[in-house]
Amino acid sequence: MIPTFLNADRISDLAWKMIFLMIFAFNMGCGKSGNQPEPPDGNQNEEKAVLFWLSDPAQNIKFAGQTAGADTGKTDGIQTITVYPDRIRQEMDGFGFALTGGSALHLYRMSADARGRILTELFDTTGVHIGVSYLRVSIGASDLDEKVFSYDDIPDGETDMDLEHFTLDEDRKHLIPVLKEILQINPHIKILGSPWSPPVWMKTNGSSIGGSLKGTCYDVYADYFVKYIQGMAAEGIPIDAVTPQNEPLHPGNNPSMLMYPNSQALFIKKSLGPAFRDADLSTKIIIYDHNADRPDYPISVLDDAEANPYIDGTAFHLYGGEIEALSTVHDAHPDKNLYFTEQWIGAPGNFASDLKWHVRELIIGASRNWCRTVIEWNLAADENQDPHTPGGCTQCLGAVTITGDDVIRNPAYYIIAHASKFVRPGSQRIYSTDNGTLPNVAFLTPDGRIVVIVLNDGGSEQAFNVQSGGGAFHSSLAAGAVGTYVWRE
Repeated sequence: MIPTFLNADRISDLAWKMIFLMIFAFNMGCGKSGNQPEPPDGNQNEEKAVLFWLSDPAQNIKFAGQTAGADTGKTDGIQTITVYPDRIRQEMDGFGFALTGGSALHLYRMSADARGRILTELFDTTGVHIGVSYLRVSIGASDLDEKVFSYDDIPDGETDMDLEHFTLDEDRKHLIPVLKEILQINPHIKILGSPWSPPVWMKTNGSSIGGSLKGTCYDVYADYFVKYIQGMAAEGIPIDAVTPQNEPLHPGNNPSMLMYPNSQALFIKKSLGPAFRDADLSTKIIIYDHNADRPDYPISVLDDAEANPYIDGTAFHLYGGEIEALSTVHDAHPDKNLYFTEQWIGAPGNFASDLKWHVRELIIGASRNWCRTVIEWNLAADENQDPHTPGGCTQCLGAVTITGDDVIRNPAYYIIAHASKFVRPGSQRIYSTDNGTLPNVAFLTPDGRIVVIVLNDGGSEQAFNVQSGGGAFHSSLAAGAVGTYVWRE
């Protein structure tokens, strides 16, 4: 018997057969590529109403569709995760990665066929592909580029207040061509741009490392953002949002810049916001873009009555602080959005511990604390975690490792896949009970499906029910395993 909330009569037999044939194809085909494991044996049950995708490090299962393990009905004596589809929280923009300059370089150097295959696997929304829906790029160089650059580099001692030397030529080498291919696969993908540093002639110390934005350069730096957004648009690449500064309280990276909250508020209200308004740009301004240990930073910027109207929301990382601190910002300014925009995995990676921490803190934790995105750092590197700038990150493990045309899928690939494949943009987070050692998050998708992602955060296997309305199913997860469950309400 199929529970009432699944309402399988609304889906044709042919549609269900196609869904399960795609899962079977993924297990028998894509599951053999790269470092993905063989799937468990067994035939797909075409009458099964709950789709179940599993990662279980103990069995070396990495985001594989299952033929069993989510069964109709509620079992007595085990805990229940209750989902409330009518208790809607934030809308989701998507899940994805930072497409660094280094990531783009490795993808660009692949053969056209190999690059097309991995980009389709990552960004296509159909079939067995994982449907990445959000990207973060650097405005100028990040520390995962081959070299430090900006879009207006001029000889030492000179200035260019009219931005006559502005050019996107460095991005045209690798990043822009790769972004164009991605947009051909998924024209609706959203892109966030973040600067690590402005041109050094705009800075108080004349260096790519540290320093602050000169007071005399606030307006020209705002114009720099406008020219960037307009230039990318001319290439057919829409920039959905920008942050004024990556990690504004970490001036020791290369590149980097220090920007205190009062300076960020002043830059937005006097220069960046008016420049966007005057240029008729719809690109969002998202503040902070740093760790959860300083919720006071974005709150103070949002408290500025002149800056506030220009601001869409706040971006966070989690190299410091607790994920729950994000809700402090939401509670202070509930009309503003939250985004999670960066978290790295250190090479060589550990699938069991990385999966557990990142799903608990980011996929589940950031989403439950009002974030519209979860972005992992970064999309691709080579086997040596290159390239990086002098002083940049030397151990940042890509979601994929690219060596020539060979691709290895790393923990971040599977972490993001657990959400990106089914929680499409426009999905809404819905309330679900917090079950201690079974942290979870639930979503209602635009096509009427419910997606629940569950982690067994305990030390032994746990059985549980999932209930919504008058229907339920039961499942179990081994210690450290993650399940994504999908059904129609």
